Amino acid sequence: MNKDTRMQFNRIVSQLGLGASLLAAGTAWATDNQTDFGLDIKITAQSEDDRDLGTRDGGDVNGIGLDLRPWAYAQRGDWSAFAMGQAVTATDTIETDPLQRAGDDGETAASSSRSDARQPDDSYLALREFWVDYSGLTAYPGERLRFGRQRLRSDDGTWWDTNIEALHWRFDSTLLQADIGVAERFSEYRTDLDELAPEDEDRRHYFAGLAYQWTPGHRIGAKLHHSRDDGSLPSVGERIDELSKRHTGDLTWFGLHADGGFFARNSRNRLNYWAQMTWLKGDTDQLQQQIVGDERLASGSRSQDVDAWAVDLGLRYSLDEHWKIGAAYARGSGGGDEDESRQFMQTGLHSNRANFTGVESRLHRFGEAFRGELSNLQVASAFSSWQLGQDYDASLVYHRLWRVDGDQDIGDSGVDAPLVAGEKDVGQEVDLVLTRYFKQGLLPASVAEQLDERSALVRLRGGVFLPGDAYGRGTDSVMHRAFVDFIWRF
Repeated sequence: MNKDTRMQFNRIVSQLGLGASLLAAGTAWATDNQTDFGLDIKITAQSEDDRDLGTRDGGDVNGIGLDLRPWAYAQRGDWSAFAMGQAVTATDTIETDPLQRAGDDGETAASSSRSDARQPDDSYLALREFWVDYSGLTAYPGERLRFGRQRLRSDDGTWWDTNIEALHWRFDSTLLQADIGVAERFSEYRTDLDELAPEDEDRRHYFAGLAYQWTPGHRIGAKLHHSRDDGSLPSVGERIDELSKRHTGDLTWFGLHADGGFFARNSRNRLNYWAQMTWLKGDTDQLQQQIVGDERLASGSRSQDVDAWAVDLGLRYSLDEHWKIGAAYARGSGGGDEDESRQFMQTGLHSNRANFTGVESRLHRFGEAFRGELSNLQVASAFSSWQLGQDYDASLVYHRLWRVDGDQDIGDSGVDAPLVAGEKDVGQEVDLVLTRYFKQGLLPASVAEQLDERSALVRLRGGVFLPGDAYGRGTDSVMHRAFVDFIWRF
């Protein structure tokens, strides 16, 4: 699909998506049932230094942005609809949305040759969500079927946490939680991004989850995710650019977990725990390439089986009503040979953000600055959190990071610098998040459940990353990423 066709398709899909949601909302407004609308206002200041660790020019971000998100919600009997738009303007290409994926937030190693179709602008318009719900399939109040662009999310953030087009059935009762659905990204719904990322093009996701509360505050469960990538790799001799697919294939994740309220914002358990084991199997076709002159050309492909695993552990203890301490460990396998890869990768719908410190503020599981993925990586963390009533909370987190295989690369991260062969020490990081809450209860309960935060707050979140030997000599010794967010919802 050429660029003009893609841009036209994006506009049509965006208009249809918004129109369908507003039509459903308009039907509900015509009755005496519940209707609500409002506006989220977010002001974000960002300071980021040395994303590339001094290996090239750039890599710094300093600016302030305004993010406006109008929304509308309507309900009529068993039917409901929700739509949220977004308008962003900023002095630099800053991150106003924590769900923003790596590569969509400014300069990267490939930014000098980045296609205009994937080049983010300082200001843009977007559609975040537009969906229709039906909750009349069963008599249970926690059951619903949702269709449209919606937020898919798992509590741990390592499986699902993104806005994507999906058909999703969810059942949520006191003892049992169940999810099943299918999702595929058709557009970014942003005026500045005309093309999908190559890893999202022609890739469909099937997912399911089940969790059972065997005693109050303690659950066991399983998750299943299958992704099928039907895209095409570049032909032999074809020029490779940022929009070219690097791999295709079928991958299946299966995970078992035990949860003692580790991701609950205010768990009543004194001791909270989390343990999850995930297996990944499948097969991929990997693009092979060669450099001819100043161009990178496709030279063929090779098939490779995938057999990998990951483990995710966490423990938290409440010292009193204000203070909590805890530790976590996560590891995604690495290694392999030409015929089989043992390097774990995540589903592609993850954010790795969660409420793991025991307060309302969500943090990146593997560093606010480094932002690692569980791919040939292991991370050990220690943290402490503090909460004062309903008005303040704070979290302090320390991370230590290593490669599993010192000769293999790691997954995406917030650091854009090459790794040297043979070294496993990726580095260490300290994160600090401070939040002051001002208001609660301004939003209707039916709308507030779609959002992560309370109605008004000011938050400082930041991390300082100290690179290890894996980044080699000659790189800068420190990198930081910090944000100040002001949010008001009404």
